[in-house]
Amino acid sequence: MDLRSNEPYWLIKNAFVKSYPSLDESISTDILVIGGGITGALIAHKLLQEGKDVVLVDKRDVCNGSSAASTGMLQYEIDVPLHKLIEQRGLDCAVSGYKNCEKAIFDLKKIIDDIKSNCSFEFKKSIYFTPTRKGIKFIEKEFNTRKKYGFKVNWLEKEALMKLGLDAYAGIESASGAIIDPYKFSYDLLEYCSKKGMRIFDRTEIQEIKNENNKILAKTQNKISIQANHIIHCTGYESINTLRENIVDLKSTYALASEVFEEIPNTFKNHIYWDNSSPYFYFRKTSEGRLIMGGCDEQFKNATKRDSQISKKQKDLTKQFRKYFPSINFKPDYTWAGTFGETTDGLPYFGRPNQKTNEHYFLGFGGNGITYSVMAREAIMHSLNNTNHPFLNDYSFGR
Repeated sequence: MDLRSNEPYWLIKNAFVKSYPSLDESISTDILVIGGGITGALIAHKLLQEGKDVVLVDKRDVCNGSSAASTGMLQYEIDVPLHKLIEQRGLDCAVSGYKNCEKAIFDLKKIIDDIKSNCSFEFKKSIYFTPTRKGIKFIEKEFNTRKKYGFKVNWLEKEALMKLGLDAYAGIESASGAIIDPYKFSYDLLEYCSKKGMRIFDRTEIQEIKNENNKILAKTQNKISIQANHIIHCTGYESINTLRENIVDLKSTYALASEVFEEIPNTFKNHIYWDNSSPYFYFRKTSEGRLIMGGCDEQFKNATKRDSQISKKQKDLTKQFRKYFPSINFKPDYTWAGTFGETTDGLPYFGRPNQKTNEHYFLGFGGNGITYSVMAREAIMHSLNNTNHPFLNDYSFGR
């Protein structure tokens, strides 16, 4: 699957510092991680900390799939609002999902500090807002639900939002949010793992997997074999090619980065934003003095169709930005498209689809892909050892 188009801003910003060799001889390992994006990097890092022998492969250059196209906004808020998620999945699952996403932001900062990644991480407050009078009751119900279950939130009326520079009717300000350069972090984490002894091979596509004699044999496009005790799929939206269960609805999504501002508008110095539209729009700044926004999602048909819409979507996104933030002179500079996916409940999928094999999937779909990937680290050893963990129940296949 072609996960993105045009060169995302992060690739232009960071360029290629290092690449890894392709696999050219058969090898064996305890654990094979398939997928060299942010999820694969975080899982592999955890496994190394646990003393495991790990090989990681990616069919592209590492970090060049969805991780490069991400806009790098970190929120504890899940795509499904808390009061709706409680109705769908029950109180315990919904509230713990939100709280663990919040915890993941701070856990991620600890990893960044530990590996000394210069990935432009910054804590921000998050504002979830409605651009219509009709949406006030919905936002108010969400605010009351979050406050009831212990989240640090403030209610913002239209006047308060206007002072921030946002033309909207009401909003929820949350204390916990952040921004990150997802490509740089993924690259830094893989480089750290490589220095710690993990073997990494890019341009190495796994085309066949067989379970035999309590071992798993994976074969590449060149018929080279990797023998492993466990395989962990961190393949994101491309997992639809290997899973039998239909777990995600694929979308085409679009993002753009503005020209550099001489000084970032005050509106964006301390906040990130997203609205309650369906599909929603979201907004943040970068450390280089640009503003990034995304949205205009539509059903994914194919990459050619998605890419043909880029010019139109740039105009639509720019128009939307100027509607919400009329005092900011937003000029688009880079525009790109990517594949995005939504689950019915907005939650990830962790664990073994088939309990009889040692193949594991850790898939963080939706707007919380990065925080879900951090959360997955808590469940990975339990999945390998076939022991209980709440995440393996709440985010199980076949739910």
